[in-house]
Amino acid sequence: MVRALFPGTFDPIHLGHMDIASRASRLFDEVVMAVYDKPLKSLMFSPEERITLVQVALRDNPKIKVTGYSGLTIDFARQIEAQVIVRGLRVFSDFEFEFRMALANQRLAKDIETVALITAEQHTFLSSSTVREIAALNGDVSSMVPPHVEKALKAKVFNMEEHSPPNALRD
Repeated sequence: MVRALFPGTFDPIHLGHMDIASRASRLFDEVVMAVYDKPLKSLMFSPEERITLVQVALRDNPKIKVTGYSGLTIDFARQIEAQVIVRGLRVFSDFEFEFRMALANQRLAKDIETVALITAEQHTFLSSSTVREIAALNGDVSSMVPPHVEKALKAKVFNMEEHSPPNALRD
């Protein structure tokens, strides 16, 4: 059995992530979607919320499992006995980052391969940060995320607006 690890923050999961996960599930016996808990960037959703959003998004695919993790991705890959790390590439600038990461992981664990899947053309513009920004400005993200994620984004944005201080008037 070949187990693949698809790690990410998934803040939030979007159709591009789902496309890569689905395609990886056709290539490997099992795909573990691993939601990283403490990235060095600010997040909209908690680790628990992100795990739930990913679980619901991919619940119809029995070959995909969802879990959270912390620490080095390569250590987690060893822990779950993954032979492959799956990454998605959208644009050329992704390649440079992913290439360096794959080389670092190869140095740490020569027995774990990195496989990069090219995103489907309709998802090349998609990133979680783009989705969050559009949602925060009350834009329509329905073509970018599944309905339950759109609903969670709207609730999160509403909650943020409701609990933020009123804008002060300026000269």
